[in-house]
Amino acid sequence: QVQLVESGGGLVQPGGSLRLSCAVSGSIVSDNVMAWYRQAPGKARELVASITSTGKTNYADSVKGRFTISRDNAKNTIYLQMNSLEPTDAADYYCNAFRLGWAQAAWGQGTQVTVSS
Repeated sequence: QVQLVESGGGLVQPGGSLRLSCAVSGSIVSDNVMAWYRQAPGKARELVASITSTGKTNYADSVKGRFTISRDNAKNTIYLQMNSLEPTDAADYYCNAFRLGWAQAAWGQGTQVTVSS
């Protein structure tokens, strides 16, 4: 059974930085497409960033140049480095894992990011 555990959320001032972590068990991160999604109150969940098994990354236009997704194969963990945070980045952030052949993607429980002065 694949389990994803996010951490690193919290309160940060506009312009600040946070690093989210997603520890994965039951699967090898480098074998999967790993992604971060976010969902703000009253809004649909949206893709923030993803990284494929080959290391190719993709970002939502709203976070390009500010967020970086990365992977530590030794720790079986992915990260989301978030810089220059804006109030519009405030949301619950979710880790996601998927591999061809899986019936459905795996999700973490989410971690809350609040951006406020």
